[in-house]
Amino acid sequence: MRIVTGRRVVVTGMGVISPLGHTADSTWDGLVAGRSGVAEADGFEIADLPVRIAAQVRDFDPVAVFGKRQARHLDRVVQLALVATREALESSKLDVSADPHRVGVVYGTGIGGLHSFEEGHRTLLGRGPEWINPYLLPMMIPNMAAGRIAMEWGIRGPSSCTVTACSASAQAIGEASDLIRLGRADAVVCGGSEASVTRLGLAGFAAMKALSTRNHDPGRASRPFDAGRDGFVMGEAAATLVLEERELALQRGAPILAELAGYGATSDAHHVTSPLPDGDGAMRAMLAACEDAGVDPAEVGYVNAHGTSTPPNDRTEALALRRIWGERTPPISSTKSMTGHTLGAAGALESVACIKALATGVLPPTVNLDDPDPDCAADHVAPAARAVEVSVAMTNSFGFGGHNASLVFCRA
Repeated sequence: MRIVTGRRVVVTGMGVISPLGHTADSTWDGLVAGRSGVAEADGFEIADLPVRIAAQVRDFDPVAVFGKRQARHLDRVVQLALVATREALESSKLDVSADPHRVGVVYGTGIGGLHSFEEGHRTLLGRGPEWINPYLLPMMIPNMAAGRIAMEWGIRGPSSCTVTACSASAQAIGEASDLIRLGRADAVVCGGSEASVTRLGLAGFAAMKALSTRNHDPGRASRPFDAGRDGFVMGEAAATLVLEERELALQRGAPILAELAGYGATSDAHHVTSPLPDGDGAMRAMLAACEDAGVDPAEVGYVNAHGTSTPPNDRTEALALRRIWGERTPPISSTKSMTGHTLGAAGALESVACIKALATGVLPPTVNLDDPDPDCAADHVAPAARAVEVSVAMTNSFGFGGHNASLVFCRA
């Protein structure tokens, strides 16, 4: 049972850079249109890889955004985080400098600076240790997105990084809300970034047999809950939310996009990659989020599912949903069918989708769901978006190591 202080948490800003667009609005437009961001992987040698597709952020020039000198000292995972955070802070109109000690940062990632790690390893093998970039370690460690965000905007309150695989940014958002509810901060910049679409990243996940091998048809490779699914598609993205204490946000006339009402987290304590087959951990995270929000599960009008497109994960999540709602689940969709699985950024990216769904009355679809798996029975939003007014939405994130997190958002 969490401590409730009476301080309510609202979302006042959002920012996104993803395979579907460089802003929250353009990404949302792509989701509603059912557009896939999956294509042949670009930027490194792929000819000998068993998996050669990914959902990458395209047409992004870090030198144009940061300048040549700064771009060289920022791993791609940090570059994406800074772009998303700039949009989020600008949209929230939060003046951090007014009281920087009451603003915090909680930012997640699954892997961190994999680009820098690979480049450093190539340099070590090819040219020797004397050629190693002195910025290598600061560029590759997972906490540096949180650190750089604090530095860029002068945020002096609590600052931390969650590294819990695919649940990292959902847990970052949940822990950020705790900071506000417990009175340790009045506003928190939170979310997650991932940029692990690299030669090593693809090769590593492919060796686990976790990825789709549908190289011949990239746009249809990610197919959550479909009987023909054969693995997930790697994606990269960053998504940032600005959370604030509700009364203080209202006092300054901030735009209230949604209320973050509930957070639930559990552990499967089962296996390094596979979920509990009975869905108990996922179910308990969803129920905990509802209890924390003070809503009955029957009030949830939409679930943005974890829905990775891997056989065991989709089956387990669908079972967990049915254990709570029976055969009449809320409408659910997996936007990973379009963005790929952005790992540590997924929870934040999908939180933005929930908030947009609440605001617009449109639920994004699961694309490529041509032949629904009977073991994944649910009220799937497919193949196109659905117009439905909902007041409560949930997003799920379940990570390697058995980390489960669910968030409940309520319409502003």
